[in-house]
Amino acid sequence: MGSSRRVLVTAVLATAFVFLGASPASAEEPVDFGTGPIVDTVGALDGAIDDVLAAIERTADDTGRQLYVAYVGEFTDPEQADTWANDTAVANNMGAEDYLLAVAVDGRAYYLSAADNASVPADELDRISLEVIEPELRAEDWPGAAIAAAEALGDTGSGGSGWGWVWFLVIAAIVVAVIAIVLSRRRGRTGQADAATGPEAPALVPLDDLRRRAGSALVAADDAVKTSEEELGFATASYGEAATATFRTALETAKARVAAAFALQQRLDDDEPDSEAATREIYEGILTATGEADALLDEQAEAFDALRDLERNAPAELARVRGEAAAARELVAPAEQRLRELGDRYAASALTAVADNPPQAASRLGFADEALTRADAAIAAARASEAAVEIRAAEEAVDQAELLTGAVQRLAEDLAAADRALAEGIADLERDAETARALGGNAAALADPTSATAAELRAGLGVADDDPLAATGRLEQANAAIDAAIASARDAAEQAARARALLQRSVEAARMQVQGAEDYLVARRGAVGTEARTRLASAAQLLQQAQTTPDAALALQAAQQSQRLASEALSLARNDVEGFGGAYGGGAGGGGFGGSQGGNMMGAVLGGILIDSLLSGGSRGSGGLGGGGGFGGGFGGGFGGGASRGRSGRSAGSFGGGGTRGRRGSGGRF
Repeated sequence: MGSSRRVLVTAVLATAFVFLGASPASAEEPVDFGTGPIVDTVGALDGAIDDVLAAIERTADDTGRQLYVAYVGEFTDPEQADTWANDTAVANNMGAEDYLLAVAVDGRAYYLSAADNASVPADELDRISLEVIEPELRAEDWPGAAIAAAEALGDTGSGGSGWGWVWFLVIAAIVVAVIAIVLSRRRGRTGQADAATGPEAPALVPLDDLRRRAGSALVAADDAVKTSEEELGFATASYGEAATATFRTALETAKARVAAAFALQQRLDDDEPDSEAATREIYEGILTATGEADALLDEQAEAFDALRDLERNAPAELARVRGEAAAARELVAPAEQRLRELGDRYAASALTAVADNPPQAASRLGFADEALTRADAAIAAARASEAAVEIRAAEEAVDQAELLTGAVQRLAEDLAAADRALAEGIADLERDAETARALGGNAAALADPTSATAAELRAGLGVADDDPLAATGRLEQANAAIDAAIASARDAAEQAARARALLQRSVEAARMQVQGAEDYLVARRGAVGTEARTRLASAAQLLQQAQTTPDAALALQAAQQSQRLASEALSLARNDVEGFGGAYGGGAGGGGFGGSQGGNMMGAVLGGILIDSLLSGGSRGSGGLGGGGGFGGGFGGGFGGGASRGRSGRSAGSFGGGGTRGRRGSGGRF
């Protein structure tokens, strides 16, 4: 903030005095900050504005925490200090690291408001209010109270800097730190559960309730991130990278929070049973991390709504999406043909992730056509908001159709690459068998079994009905056994070279497994629950670890574990989808949702497309599938998916997590 901003703030304050008068007894509803961090309708800061602004600037520059200051005569509509301050913060779109000091000079009340996910903890806010701000207010040193508040916020640890690239650099550290904290406390805090049962302890949420809340939060947050990523992709294509950079920063940081939550859930899934206290702490950590992700998206919601204002451009947007749908439809038949060719060449087990992709793509496009027809009618009837929601739903359906058809070609390329890698691995295994035979002893005993495995794998190369991914698994097992047997005869350099060669194949196999599972889940996320998502998130993290860890042995271990978890994720997701289809009288696989308007709608439900407002209320009547809430985590609406946008008044394309604007803080009378 430079001198020009100081002049602007001063001018705003002077104008306020002209129109509002300088009477210290003025009553104020929640105020609008405009472009400056100060509103002073009673002249409390006369002559000290530059000093207050300088303190605010220092804190913002050093920590990223932005203080806003409002001095009024009385709090009115509402009269409570906390409600008035929080309403003002929400009305001014204040985010995670925006803090508001509201002071009623004549009412002798004040409140320091912060976001629920602000970096300054609640006890520190209490200390700042009681020990720093309140003494200055009692002395009627109005500028001193604001300056002291800014300095105290600047002295309280490191803030949430607001610079997305800084957070992005430490995303990995955040994930590791969350896990490390949980692990370090498991032993030290086991006895705290007993202490919490004393007569003064608050009642604990039952563990089963906490587990269900954490599971629901994981599904909602994961859907929020996935739909947000899609929505941001659409906006970036329309408006460019520069216009959407702020939203991308928020999304990447939210993704890191969700990754941390999944890491905690995976820890519960993998470990021996934890104590109740440790399990409770992990669930609470999941709720905290997912809540933070939700809030990060919500902070940018209104700005994103303005960017994606479909209502103003409904006719042009309708034409654009209709053209994209036509182009996507041209991809379905080639995908069907390519899948038939793959079926002639590979085993069904190799094609599991894409087996029903073409009919699912056709179902999504059928839904898109129906939504665009409704949008056309809404435009003709001057119902722009309804048209916008229909266009947005069609847009996502088209995007999923492209994902579904593209996944077939990606799998074809991956299988061809797996064939090549398998041939190289078999040759390597054959050389290992000869080396072991020459060494004699225990190594020689494995030579014949290894040769037999290599021969079986070689016989299956290029023949119909084989599964190169499954064969790669057998190859890796045989390789690990023979390598262990002859390791003592190899020098360190040769072992490292072999480990790197094996690692390359394992990482590529893991990448294929993770990609296939991700493609499957994203296009069917309306049916997929927490367990599959957790496995997939962990598999992706392990794949990243395998690609970046300098120790080849540790990287290999991570890659192999990533393969296992990705395979489990796909299997669990398929089970969820099959159960989802059965609940509606038809299988979700094999295109069971295609072919009719109802089938297209159910395909959109399976895909988690944001159609809550289409299926309930408004001109569509009271019937439909949406009812009073979401389905399977998929009905959210807008960017974020955590809460229905259709009933909250938010327009289609809105950016945000759960739609919450939670605030907390500290204050009172002085």
